[in-house]
Amino acid sequence: MTLKALLSGCSVGGLAAIIHCDEFCGLFPMTRRVKCLSDAGLFLYAIDVSGGRTLRNLYGDVVGLQCFFPQNLIASVKTTLFILNADYDSWQVIFYWHDCRLNHAKCTAPQIQYLQGFRIHMLNVIKDLARANQNGLFINSCFSHSQSERQDTWFADNSPIIRNKILMNMHDIALAVGDWYFDRAGVKVIDCPYPCDNTSHHLIFNNF
Repeated sequence: MTLKALLSGCSVGGLAAIIHCDEFCGLFPMTRRVKCLSDAGLFLYAIDVSGGRTLRNLYGDVVGLQCFFPQNLIASVKTTLFILNADYDSWQVIFYWHDCRLNHAKCTAPQIQYLQGFRIHMLNVIKDLARANQNGLFINSCFSHSQSERQDTWFADNSPIIRNKILMNMHDIALAVGDWYFDRAGVKVIDCPYPCDNTSHHLIFNNF
């Protein structure tokens, strides 16, 4: 008999982990611990840099049931869920602003202001999920995407860390997920806004 099971995925796989989380749990009715981990799967339905929702016009003829975003799904997931996400998800902003998208250090002040608004939108989306004691969060202020599949961000001497000023401790991604999965501790850690975190691993693109 399987005693433990974890469904996880990165990027679109992280989205799939959210979509199929309860279905996956149903496959293991006798299992003591079944949980789901979504890494970089929280794609937001957000206003883009043009001030509108440009991509919505491209999908205007899609059947309504085929158009959904994870922010509208996570509240209905009954199985224990962990959201691992960079609040400046590089994949979601990479298609705009040539210099800024290649290297966050080249972003202008108005661009950074927009990205801070993107971060606030993400934090608002996960509020309800965070209220459930069994769920977990690791939201860091990195310009990155899919952090659990890379050794340098998942578990290394210089992996990204979030410091908890209240509990006076710190979490890297692997230890945070481990504490949550094995019920060693509740984990809901959210980083301070960019550029305060000097442990972040920012993705810098030579070209795109």
